[in-house]
Amino acid sequence: MKLDLTGKIAVVSGSTAGIGLGIAKGLASAAATVVIVGRQPQGVDRAIAEINAAIPQATLHGVVADLSTEQGVETLIAAVPHADVLVNNLGIFNEKDFFSVPDSEWMHFYNVNVLSGVRLSRHYAQGMVAQGWGRIIFVSSESGVAIPADMINYGVTKSANLAVSHGLAKRLSGTGVTVNAILPGPTFTDGLETMLADAAQKSGRSPREQADEFVKTARPSSIIQRAADVEEVANLAVYLASPLSSATTGAALRVDGGVVDTLAM
Repeated sequence: MKLDLTGKIAVVSGSTAGIGLGIAKGLASAAATVVIVGRQPQGVDRAIAEINAAIPQATLHGVVADLSTEQGVETLIAAVPHADVLVNNLGIFNEKDFFSVPDSEWMHFYNVNVLSGVRLSRHYAQGMVAQGWGRIIFVSSESGVAIPADMINYGVTKSANLAVSHGLAKRLSGTGVTVNAILPGPTFTDGLETMLADAAQKSGRSPREQADEFVKTARPSSIIQRAADVEEVANLAVYLASPLSSATTGAALRVDGGVVDTLAM
């Protein structure tokens, strides 16, 4: 099985680090032209350099834009009017008690985690429909199915990702454009490492060991009993972006290590 995206333009939001960077790297390895998007020029440059070091033949473009705003989305669209593949990966998370999260933070999470993908999909899907082919992927989370008590605002936005992706897939029925969501579980990213930094310092564990311990204690239903690697999540996204996934649409595909204890979804 060869995942070949030669000639395809792939836009990956939030692609300067973490899962987004891993997906961008995977798409580049499948010969797509990949657009790296981030808020800071240095972050975009660093991501491009990292991918180029791993994949010297990669074709990459960088765009600096804050996709949590309408203006930022317009900046990206002006720089890259068309995409064959859109990965709505941009997202933020934190651990905070429900009663201490003000309206402003709820709205910020919604703008970053939900509206960025809505706005990008609204634009890029039209060009995909016109050419009769396209792939849209929303990066949701197992937290969108099993809402964590200490991350309710995050979980709600990830549930919204699932709703938008499923509805949009039906809206694009018969067009040749597929829309799917992937649901990662705890994944060893820079963000998770930062979140667990204090715990690692107190325990004396390495960042990786602390991440795996977090999974065992905070997500005890995990079947793999460890944090996933970024590449393990990215592999599913690259498959969904490829022509080989043509019969998969409207789906919510789990790459959560078995955290969600159910037969379906």
